Amino acid sequence: MLLLEVIKKATIDSGTFTTKLKYPIVLNADVILPNLKPESGGPNEISPIKRMGGWRISDTDSEIIELSNHFFNKLKRKLKNPKSLNQGEFLETLNLFLEKNGEKLGLSCHVDSSDSSYTCLMIQKLGFFISRDAIILILEASLVLELWELLETIIVQGLVVHSSSSNLVQSLIEKKRSDLLCLCVMHISDLQAPDLLSILKYFLSPPKHAYNCVVSVRKEWESQALLAIEKATSQNLSKKRSDLAKQASILLMTAHDDFSTFELCLHYVFASPNLDELTLSSSVRRLNSSEMLSLIRYLGKWLMKYEKFPQAGPCPKAASKLGLKACLWVPSLESVVTSLGLVLDDHFSSLVLYSDFHEELKLIEDIMKSLVAEARLCCPIANVLQNLIKDVGLCEAEKSELV
Repeated sequence: MLLLEVIKKATIDSGTFTTKLKYPIVLNADVILPNLKPESGGPNEISPIKRMGGWRISDTDSEIIELSNHFFNKLKRKLKNPKSLNQGEFLETLNLFLEKNGEKLGLSCHVDSSDSSYTCLMIQKLGFFISRDAIILILEASLVLELWELLETIIVQGLVVHSSSSNLVQSLIEKKRSDLLCLCVMHISDLQAPDLLSILKYFLSPPKHAYNCVVSVRKEWESQALLAIEKATSQNLSKKRSDLAKQASILLMTAHDDFSTFELCLHYVFASPNLDELTLSSSVRRLNSSEMLSLIRYLGKWLMKYEKFPQAGPCPKAASKLGLKACLWVPSLESVVTSLGLVLDDHFSSLVLYSDFHEELKLIEDIMKSLVAEARLCCPIANVLQNLIKDVGLCEAEKSELV
């Protein structure tokens, strides 16, 4: 029997796929692992995998699981009739659940329960102990009651699981919550192709009356760009930090100027480290002609920006050292070119047939030729600089030997 077959058999025998999940939270391994010991299977036992005996979870984990199951069942009954769900009652139930968990863990929020941000602060502290099934119901209730601040906190804390992300994305699109869709792209690490397609379609062809909630996205980019300029002109920073601020201000200026508000939302998609080519290609392939034209124009704008401002480049250090988080969400030239390549690969035949695309593609072709020419010029210079650096290193080594 192959090792893989042995592992599969042991997994099935353990009941993982046939029984309901008994432990919906992250268990305290410090209490469990020291007590585990291999069970003897008898003299005829030949399997390299043996069962472990002595399994016992801590009393605290047992109590938290019991609290979670009670909260889940209560909220599930309420959601059977969403119209009867009351905002005050829901928040009171959620707060009580979080407070009891906090007592078991010895954690407190140090904020008065009457404070409007109390529930969000409690989620920040204790969200990692909320079970997956309970999170799904909390998301559902928050959408029904339109508790947008609570939803934002849950998304930012990374508590949204794959099994609930699709429903969340579709609901936010229906509610026209562009700002929260941006947060989904930023903080849901396993966003699937159907969700990405829906988000792309929404930002490339926004529905009517969808501009109210997207204004905050532009304001955030504006505030980050102004903060970068302020730091770049400050006399209180060291030269190294001042130079970093100048680099960040150029990058954020290129990312903000000449882009529409919904195109600023697209920045998060094409700068996301979680976006792989397969997922993007699968989504791009299903865009219609008008959406494709909007996407090509967006990517073309980026090519023009990078041609016009060759000094603009990634500066992730500005996020941690200067608080300019937006620098992490500016699409790089590499990302733009890769995405454009996927678009052309998937839609080349249709692009040739539609005359509307010809002018855009001709403009992109001219920009690409210019960028390629610069790259060819830079490569020999880079080689010379690399050789010079090596020569300097050798000279320094020879000097140290003589000394």
